[in-house]
Amino acid sequence: MTNLVEMIAKALVDNPNEVKVTRMQDESGDTIRLQVASPDMGKVIGKQGRIAKALRTVVKAAGVKDNQNVNVEIVSDEEVAKESSVATSAE
Repeated sequence: MTNLVEMIAKALVDNPNEVKVTRMQDESGDTIRLQVASPDMGKVIGKQGRIAKALRTVVKAAGVKDNQNVNVEIVSDEEVAKESSVATSAE
C-alpha cells in the first residue's frame, strides 16, 4: 500500500526525492503518512482537495480489497519539523 502512495505522489510532485511514505498502525486501522516538500503540497492536495480525495479513495479501495481500514495523512516537511521539535522539548 505504501508503494502505491509513493508511486502516485512521486508522479505528481516536482521534487520526487523529497517524498517519504510511512505506515503507522493503531486501533482504528492503518495510517499512511505522506510527507512532501512544502512547495509540492499544492500539487498533492489539488484544487479544492480533489487530488488528495482521489488518492484517499484509491487507497481505501485497495484496503477494502485486502480487508483493511487505511487512511492517508498528508504532511509537509515544515509540519514534521515542528512535530519533532515539540516532541524533543517535551522530553
